[in-house]
Amino acid sequence: MDFILFAKALLVGFSIAAPVGPIGLICIQRTLTQGAKAGFSSGLGAATADGIYGAIGAFGLTTVTQAFTSASRPISLVGVVFLGWLGIRFLRAGPAADADAPATTRDSLRAFASTLVLTLANPATILSFTAVFAALSGSTILDPNSIGTLIAGVFFGSAIWWLALAIGVSRIRHKIDASAMQWISRIAGGFLLGFAGWQLYSVII
Repeated sequence: MDFILFAKALLVGFSIAAPVGPIGLICIQRTLTQGAKAGFSSGLGAATADGIYGAIGAFGLTTVTQAFTSASRPISLVGVVFLGWLGIRFLRAGPAADADAPATTRDSLRAFASTLVLTLANPATILSFTAVFAALSGSTILDPNSIGTLIAGVFFGSAIWWLALAIGVSRIRHKIDASAMQWISRIAGGFLLGFAGWQLYSVII
């Protein structure tokens, strides 16, 4: 394995995941209300989606890329609906569950699947990763092993960020009372609805 290439891809994956957007809000809210495992599972769904789109871009699967790009509007509308649904759920959130109780496998899978679908609902990610991988490789034509190294680096870099975020938020959640946590969920829901509105505007304009 080319460890320098892996380190570069790791940094890229971390940097892509770090800005707080809809997925970050979801991860934070779920960590506060359900515990670190649920929060990390949410982030891992996003990291997996990044890995899938990254693989499509890295291997130059032009037909698949064109199919996703041509269907970007309906796919993005799915993301709008999903964001809006999550926003409403957060707004209507009741008292937080006991985060000391371990999240069930079903809870973790649902958290993982929701952010996986939400991240996949942004087909422009393929083009972003194609540009990133082109920049990392320079003028060199990458072999399959190097492409695999790039994809693994991006995935693990993203996963490291989500793990750090989930652990960090879980450390402070016990200092927040149930009423404040409920308000945090409502504020996060409001932001998610705002993101949904902005994405809808971007789709129809």
